[in-house]
Amino acid sequence: MKLIEDSAELDCEVIGNPIPEVLWWFIEGEEPIETVTQLFDGAREDCVHINATYINHATSTLILTNLTLNDTGVYECRASNDPDRNDLKTPPKVKWIRSQANVIVFEHAAITTKPEVVNDQNQTSATLSCNLTNPSSPIKGYYWTHNGKTIDKSESTTGKAFIEHEIKKIDYHSAGLYACVFQTEPEVNATIEVKVLPHVVAYKHSENANEKDKAVLICVSHGYPLPTDWSWYKLSEDESEKTPIVNGTIDKYEIKNTPNKTTLYVKDLDINKDMGMYQCQGTNEIGSASDKIQLRVRSQLAALWPFLGIVAEVIILITIIFIYEKRRKPDEINDDDDSGSAPLKSNAATNHKDKNVRQRNSN
Repeated sequence: MKLIEDSAELDCEVIGNPIPEVLWWFIEGEEPIETVTQLFDGAREDCVHINATYINHATSTLILTNLTLNDTGVYECRASNDPDRNDLKTPPKVKWIRSQANVIVFEHAAITTKPEVVNDQNQTSATLSCNLTNPSSPIKGYYWTHNGKTIDKSESTTGKAFIEHEIKKIDYHSAGLYACVFQTEPEVNATIEVKVLPHVVAYKHSENANEKDKAVLICVSHGYPLPTDWSWYKLSEDESEKTPIVNGTIDKYEIKNTPNKTTLYVKDLDINKDMGMYQCQGTNEIGSASDKIQLRVRSQLAALWPFLGIVAEVIILITIIFIYEKRRKPDEINDDDDSGSAPLKSNAATNHKDKNVRQRNSN
């Protein structure tokens, strides 16, 4: 079961030896007044496509595009490997085997949405509603989607034809495409757009680069719809004036844009001209939004200063140690002399004492 302008795909697989040939036929009406028409690739104003392969076994796929009510009917896959199967004069020895599938095409059910679009920037909340009339089959349930994903707790198995969904806060998170889906045969749906200003934010609000190098400034956008136009500006020191940056200007700037991202390349950085505040701006059908990035450019000698500072600290430390050693050296020499004379006096007294002892013994 399909809706008008939908597509349908039928697959037929046949096993036999030799490998059978597969043909497709369309049967319209009922016996005894039914009509049978063979289908070929490109038939019905190129709305019929047939893809067949004959490797090990036969497989054939019938694709019907841009369906209309006249495409409703029985589609038959016929297969045969009889050598005389296509000879109109000789009856085939092996009958064509057949398999059928029904395709039923319905008109689109009427779904009334309210509102059709939400784009009032002063509106902070909204209630979306869908009303289904003339469904093709009984309603088994419904659910809501946001940007193609089913919304939590929005599914229901009731057969209601009028349903609502509340958006409590309208911002770039909640903006997008909402769809109410009714579970009929086939499923039908309608969409409601919720549009807001683009939410533009710098990937990094401060960027550092060295002189003569290349700086890369990036801004991204979220929400719906995404920006259709991106712009870059160089702000004055007091940010009261802004100068537009044009892509490819004197090989200085290069800008690359996608709907949700813009990148500015600033080449051959000059510490006097390129350092400062830059602004990215994204614009969609609702309006514009922007953000700023501070670009700081370091001198080519910037990496040398820490090394020179370390060298200076080492030199100062060595000088202090040298001066300290110079001043404490005489004191150390005197201390060494005093400590060396004491043992001599002690030894002399000991020798004198030993001499007296020997004299007494001799007496």
